[in-house]
Amino acid sequence: MSDIGEVLKKLRGKMSLREASEKIGISHTYLDTIEKGFDKRSGKQINPSPETLKLISKAYNYSYKKLLNLAGYIDITNNEENEDPEFEEFIKDVRRWYKEAPKDREEDLQRLRRIFEAYKND
Repeated sequence: MSDIGEVLKKLRGKMSLREASEKIGISHTYLDTIEKGFDKRSGKQINPSPETLKLISKAYNYSYKKLLNLAGYIDITNNEENEDPEFEEFIKDVRRWYKEAPKDREEDLQRLRRIFEAYKND
């Protein structure tokens, strides 16, 4: 089983292949092949396309960038190459706001956390 296959199987959890494949929008046989990491008919290694990874990312609410990395399309081991300057500036603004904002800010912080989670998973 490939690294991406192991991750996908873990993300699928207790869902059957058919349930998960319907949620993703691919066939259950293709999902099984991706999870195993090879095509059982030919024995050749299988690597899902970026488009398929995007579908999986949305269905499992899992980072598209992490899936691309697992599939070998990108390398996210070097954080400097993957920094987003606009996001870093936004974080600085949030920190400034947090220090200066009134003490009753829990609702705002929850909104920011949801935005951050959406950003991470995109």
